[in-house]
Amino acid sequence: KILIIEDEKPLAHALELKLSHEGFLVTSTGSGEEGLQYLLKESFDLVLTDLIIPGVDGFKVLETIQEKKMKIPVIVITNLNQEEDRKRAYDLGASSFFVKSNSPISEIVENIKATMLAS
Repeated sequence: KILIIEDEKPLAHALELKLSHEGFLVTSTGSGEEGLQYLLKESFDLVLTDLIIPGVDGFKVLETIQEKKMKIPVIVITNLNQEEDRKRAYDLGASSFFVKSNSPISEIVENIKATMLAS
């Protein structure tokens, strides 16, 4: 089961379709608050989150997962390409970090499959 927290609807939809086609159950939301609500009431095997999302940002999502000691791999997909953002995401427990403009969806999906196998 995968939770996608992404406010760019075309990208969220494309990821949802591709992951569903690969056999994953996918829940998708465009806001950090809603993403956290899902995380607190359901169990997921992986979270895919943007960093810049309405309301609660992706860093706060990562912080909350860490604070609640949830053992869920988190893959970050973002337009932020600064080294400090990447470092902060990894420090908060992200397992992978993708810059949207540099990362084809197929590469992200392959990483999700590899991460799911490893966990």
